[in-house]
Amino acid sequence: MNAAALKQWILDGKLDEKFAVLYGKDQIETQKARYMEAVDAFVELYGDKENLTLFSAPGRTEIAGNHTDHNHGRVVAASVNLDVIAVASKNDSGLIRIKSKGYRMDTVDTGDLEVKPEEDNKAISLIRGTAARFVQKGLKIGGLDAYTTSNVLKGSGLSSSAAFEVLVGTILNHTYNEGAVSPVAIAQYAQYAENVYFGKPSGLMDQMASSVGSVITIDFADTEAPVIEQMDFDLADMGCALCIVDVGGSHADLTHEYAAIPVEMKQVASYFGKEVLRGVTCRELLDNAPAVREKFGDRAFLRAFHFINENERVGKIVDAIRSKDYDAFKRLLIESGNSSFRYLQNVYANPVPQEQGMSIALAIAEQVLEGRGAWRVHGGGFGGTTQNFVPFDKVEEFRREIESVFGEGSCHILSIRSIGGTQVL
Repeated sequence: MNAAALKQWILDGKLDEKFAVLYGKDQIETQKARYMEAVDAFVELYGDKENLTLFSAPGRTEIAGNHTDHNHGRVVAASVNLDVIAVASKNDSGLIRIKSKGYRMDTVDTGDLEVKPEEDNKAISLIRGTAARFVQKGLKIGGLDAYTTSNVLKGSGLSSSAAFEVLVGTILNHTYNEGAVSPVAIAQYAQYAENVYFGKPSGLMDQMASSVGSVITIDFADTEAPVIEQMDFDLADMGCALCIVDVGGSHADLTHEYAAIPVEMKQVASYFGKEVLRGVTCRELLDNAPAVREKFGDRAFLRAFHFINENERVGKIVDAIRSKDYDAFKRLLIESGNSSFRYLQNVYANPVPQEQGMSIALAIAEQVLEGRGAWRVHGGGFGGTTQNFVPFDKVEEFRREIESVFGEGSCHILSIRSIGGTQVL
């Protein structure tokens, strides 16, 4: 349908049920306005089209397994009710043109899908890389016009880049492949784009959580065929809200800090004749501590120690979720956060110790929530966000304390979304 018909469709409430599932009933009117504004922006850029479609890909929250995925570990993650949306239409030019709100237009020629070093760390590389992976897998691609807008906080640990990659893959899937590509495959193509084209050595958790949706546990022992299980996890049943605190820092310019983590873990793995740490035991690591420390340094040893114990902890957290043992769940989450702070060391960047917003947010959380809630570093680290499970009767106090330090709007109360990357219409 064209723009006028699409906007009328939205106004008439034809997407209300879908919006309620994606965002919650209280967000329906907000999302109507948001999607109609996106339609207007599309028309302003590309003119009206007869075949307009709508897409959404969510951000994600990592619940367990901090920096375990890239060494073939286990994770628990969930999609959240913040997302990147797109208004899209097929074109016959062979060009993929995507304009994201607040950014310049990115144009990719589908006849030129080679890696371009000058596109490192730029959104255009994610578009080119995702399209290239579709072609490598024998799938169809073609010309595309799209306008996107996001409320996933950039550099926040909610994986705005993964959501964007999954969005591009989801659009190509439904526009040119009749929706035949699985959410798991779209996540794998997205990770390929981020690793090979964007130049960031991310694991697969972010893309998988965005693409598959809901609360999932993933075992990456075989990254080509990860074992994925959706789980029933009700925040209301636990009596807690999920509060993500944005401390204002961004790891967008700290890729080298982020990238050092998998590199150092894999260095330690190489000592044991392995490519990744999965399969190395804590006993083996401790028995070889002097040699590992001498060869790779103390930080690499500590990061390996974190991985091995965090990976075991994920299994315990999965058990706690399944048995609805929420006291154990919260205790294990705090243990995870402490391990990240002490051993993984991704709460602040060593070159800038004067910037420790995340450390302060964790200190406030401990002060307010001790004995009742849980708190931890969230996502890649080095600034960004903390994750907090806050008892309902503590939410306003928690928000007040956090926002007195980090400013109004820094405490985001999120819900878990049951659907991953999807065609909305």
